[in-house]
Amino acid sequence: MSDIELLSIIENYLKGELSEDERIRFEMLRHDNATVDNRVKEHELFTNHLKQYGERVEFENLLNSIHQEIDVHALKEELVDHPSLIVRIWRNHHSKIALAASIALFTVLGTLFFEGLLRSQEQEQKVTNLMHAFENVKHSNDENTKTINHLKASIAPSNYKGIGTGFAISSDGYIVTNFHVVNGVDSVYIQNSDGDAYHAKVVSTNPLYDIAVLKITDPSFKSLGPLPYGFKRGHTDLGEDVFTLGYSKDDAVCSKGYLSSGNGFKGDSIKYQLSMDVDYGNSGGPVLDSKGNVIGVISSKQLLSDGVSFAVKSSYLIKAIKSIPADSVNGGLSLASKGNMANLSRPQQINKLQNYVFMVKVYNN
Repeated sequence: MSDIELLSIIENYLKGELSEDERIRFEMLRHDNATVDNRVKEHELFTNHLKQYGERVEFENLLNSIHQEIDVHALKEELVDHPSLIVRIWRNHHSKIALAASIALFTVLGTLFFEGLLRSQEQEQKVTNLMHAFENVKHSNDENTKTINHLKASIAPSNYKGIGTGFAISSDGYIVTNFHVVNGVDSVYIQNSDGDAYHAKVVSTNPLYDIAVLKITDPSFKSLGPLPYGFKRGHTDLGEDVFTLGYSKDDAVCSKGYLSSGNGFKGDSIKYQLSMDVDYGNSGGPVLDSKGNVIGVISSKQLLSDGVSFAVKSSYLIKAIKSIPADSVNGGLSLASKGNMANLSRPQQINKLQNYVFMVKVYNN
């Protein structure tokens, strides 16, 4: 294999564009060939540096554009001669000021006030009111900054690797996703539909079934309550209407389709084939039938055919969970066979489901 061919495969692998079989074969090659494994790590590090540099340049350009729109020194000169412009400046620029320049303009106005450049009682009152307004903006920005910093602090790892989907298998924070979503990562975080993020740990993996079980360990996590869905033990018929909810982007996306084959790619009996559009972030999401019961776990998509995806059958999910040692999951996990969504409309089912489906964010140190 030439260097160019190897580089092309590595790029497709890191982008998640290999078929499942190709991915498995390439991961075996990485395992057996230290040189190939090092090439993958070096290329991933290189692309991450490029991405970070691009984001930094984009942010600097944004700040420069804001600075050009709000020239604080020019404002100071105008205010000396035309104090009445204060109100108009606020009306025209308050959104930009709130974003980047509120503190700077607040300082300018305060300096003008104490230098006696705005002496009349009316003008002083206008400036005082405006200073209070800016102080409120500053306070709001400070609060937002605290919130952002808290979130950034709660997600400490810096090297973001990607996302997947997971869903609850218990009310106390046990989550199932795909093994390939968390394979080889250093940190895992779970984010709910409200944007709240929680640290989680991997408690069990089953590479054969592409199943991993996570446990939310964040002390701020609260019980989810009884699961609204059950887990189907038996066979699901061809043509059965199915749907999934997952995080192929920042907010949850619902996809629907039908079960098109009882086996997966090249006759894989562990999986179903679905006629349903999914994307890479959907990996690990639940597949539910029309009664709202879980029949599988989204695992992969077929690259060469639109609208074809594969899901690990729920019977193998149950086997994977039953094989977990009891001491690894606080005495064991028991999955209900029936839920309470059978008589609900699809929108009602999704409304209940979204509180139990999570974005899985993974990081490498």
